[in-house]
Amino acid sequence: MHRNRLTTVALTALAPVSWGSTYFVTTQFLPADRPLFTGMMRALPAGLALLALTRRLPRGDWWWKSVVLGALNIGAFFPLLFLSAYRLPGGMAAVIGSVGPLWVAGLAALFLGEKPTLRTLLTGIAAALGVSLVVLKAAGSFDAIGVIAALGSSASMSAGTVFTKRWGRPEGAGPLILTGWQLTAGGLLIAPVAFFVEGAPPALDGRNIAGYLYLALVNTAVAYWLWFRGIGRMTATSVTFLGPLSPLTAAVIGWAALGQALAPVQLLGMAIAFGATLAGQIGTGPKKPSKGSYRSVLLKVMPQNFRWT
Repeated sequence: MHRNRLTTVALTALAPVSWGSTYFVTTQFLPADRPLFTGMMRALPAGLALLALTRRLPRGDWWWKSVVLGALNIGAFFPLLFLSAYRLPGGMAAVIGSVGPLWVAGLAALFLGEKPTLRTLLTGIAAALGVSLVVLKAAGSFDAIGVIAALGSSASMSAGTVFTKRWGRPEGAGPLILTGWQLTAGGLLIAPVAFFVEGAPPALDGRNIAGYLYLALVNTAVAYWLWFRGIGRMTATSVTFLGPLSPLTAAVIGWAALGQALAPVQLLGMAIAFGATLAGQIGTGPKKPSKGSYRSVLLKVMPQNFRWT
């Protein structure tokens, strides 16, 4: 793997590694049973801080694009993720969410012309299997709403990844600017739902504030900046194969900080999921549309001033 690409992969991987700490911070530092408020506090302060830092607002069609991407990557993803975690037993939500690479493979074929290979599909299945061995506990009662929410959160983030790749960035706008737009839009979408469902914000002590600061700055602002930066430099499929690092990190933190034992089958699952993550980065550099692909044909017949948006 080329050194520059290795650096890009390593930096992008820090995002799901950071997200793997969310469960620990939420349970140890934050008020209980306030998932929507927590989602808003993760996104909105971080987005507003980045807007103040970059001092640039969207222009033209990037107003609605930012809202769409903010809804997919943040506004819909956070509430659905928390809803599934509250309604499903053990790590079932993480298992369902681990099918993200398969969602992205299908969407990337449809919107980006990235034809999925048999290796991609098998690697995606292996990643889901590995995650299931790590996090899936004893089964509980089936909850249809929880399953739909888990599938919805995975599909939402996957669609956000693909459309972030498809639309790119406006001229002169770096990934930090794009991150600020999306976090602000997503946070503003969550805010009214949080107040309607959960009521007024809870009273916060110093421990709560420290937890929210970590989530907003490290876990969200920096992590999503690295994630969107990676999407701009890697294929959508290779980026999403870094996703299993999140539940793996959560398992390691649970073992190291909370004294949660790791059984041999969980260690096997970690090895399988990590191997699938590495396999997802091999031979997945940016490719031009194949000679007979639908996009290459359209590029020949469309007017020269046509823009892919």
